[in-house]
Amino acid sequence: MADQDRPQIYLITPPELDLDAYPDQLAAVLDATEIACLRIALATKDEDRILRAADAIRLTAHQRDVAVVIERHVLLVERLGLDGVHLTDGARSLRKVRKDLPEAIIGAHCGITRHEGMSAGEAGADYVCFGPIGATPLGDGSHADWDLFQWWSEMIEVPVVAEGALTVELVEKFGPVTDFFAVGEEIWSKDDPAAALKALLAPLG
Repeated sequence: MADQDRPQIYLITPPELDLDAYPDQLAAVLDATEIACLRIALATKDEDRILRAADAIRLTAHQRDVAVVIERHVLLVERLGLDGVHLTDGARSLRKVRKDLPEAIIGAHCGITRHEGMSAGEAGADYVCFGPIGATPLGDGSHADWDLFQWWSEMIEVPVVAEGALTVELVEKFGPVTDFFAVGEEIWSKDDPAAALKALLAPLG
């Protein structure tokens, strides 16, 4: 694995959140475990809700020197003072976004295909996400396999993120071949997300 032995943690917000409670929950997680990056991934299309949530999340994260990216909403990055954007369409819009946001962190979710990941890397992605790595009823049931991550970690410089339906067993298995684990729904549904994250990451030591 490039430069490090222990994967870093990339946190994803829940798709729906209670703005009265979530900043405190988030703070507890950020204070309990070192987090490299936080992705705002809200389901709502309501601009006001997104703006208010992103403001609160950015404040909480930036107080702890955690970078914040937002899923899809390229135009909100500069407006909200965020660090970058996470694209969900692989490499398709990457070149244009890189031109519009030359200094920003730009990540790309590339599903389960090596080719899409390589295209994203060539187009200027700062990281590439593959997943889901675990079994999930969402989508068509396909998942990104260990061999893809092993090949990527040996051949490609661009950091790789393992995402989707993580379990303790998968963290142990993929730990040696990924730069980041993206964790979201795995912990936010629990009563104590900070403790749930620590338990999930136990194999990393």
